[in-house]
Amino acid sequence: MSILVWIIVTCIAGGTLSVTCAALFALNNRSQRYLGSMVSYAIGALLGAVFLNILPEAISLTKDVALLSGTVLFGILLFFILEKLVLWRHCHHEHCEAHLVMDAGHDHNDGRSGTMIMVGDTFHNFVDGIIIAAAFLTDVHLGLVTALAIIAHEIPQEVGDFAILLHSGYSKLRALQLNLISSFASVAGGVLGYFTLQTMESWIPSLLALAAASMIYVAVADLIPGLHKRAQLGDTLQQVMLIALGVGTVWLMSVLKVG
Repeated sequence: MSILVWIIVTCIAGGTLSVTCAALFALNNRSQRYLGSMVSYAIGALLGAVFLNILPEAISLTKDVALLSGTVLFGILLFFILEKLVLWRHCHHEHCEAHLVMDAGHDHNDGRSGTMIMVGDTFHNFVDGIIIAAAFLTDVHLGLVTALAIIAHEIPQEVGDFAILLHSGYSKLRALQLNLISSFASVAGGVLGYFTLQTMESWIPSLLALAAASMIYVAVADLIPGLHKRAQLGDTLQQVMLIALGVGTVWLMSVLKVG
């Protein structure tokens, strides 16, 4: 397959898979008990993709490693600011802000929270598409690993989005439709990235550094704090094992050179 086809197929498949899995978790009470396990696995996949694939590849493509490191630092601070401005909004665990509002049984937003989360999520997915395109333009294997990490963390995020949309008064079907439409923004980002980055190859290391920053931020600032709410030894051991499994999946893909 051509690189463009890889990008489009991966974005469509990834968006559909993440939204479908999220719908099963959000709408099925029995499935929700496995969400914590999905979060732990996502942390491992994200960190594994960053430190075993994305950063090493970015370093090999740049002549200024210090500038690349600075870009990662800048990206982490940028995503912190964006999240503060509710442009990059995540909800990964049952005690997050959205669920607290739901538990209270009151809706003071008249649908505004649902609209806001869709705007933020669409922007997020668009950027994910650009990141996937940058990874595929570097190497098909790197593109697949990057897409895997993005899908892994999208599932728990989409569960939070479903919760907010349902709480804002949307029907289950409408919430599913809106999440699917939002997820396909990654296709637009991927196609734009493909045609733009081919003439601006010097941008690819910086985009890979920003991709690494976003994944580090999501894993460390968004996902890991939720795991600390389950502090029992058994839960901790399970979390560590699932994080290791996520890292191991990425490592195995690297060894086997999937793609």
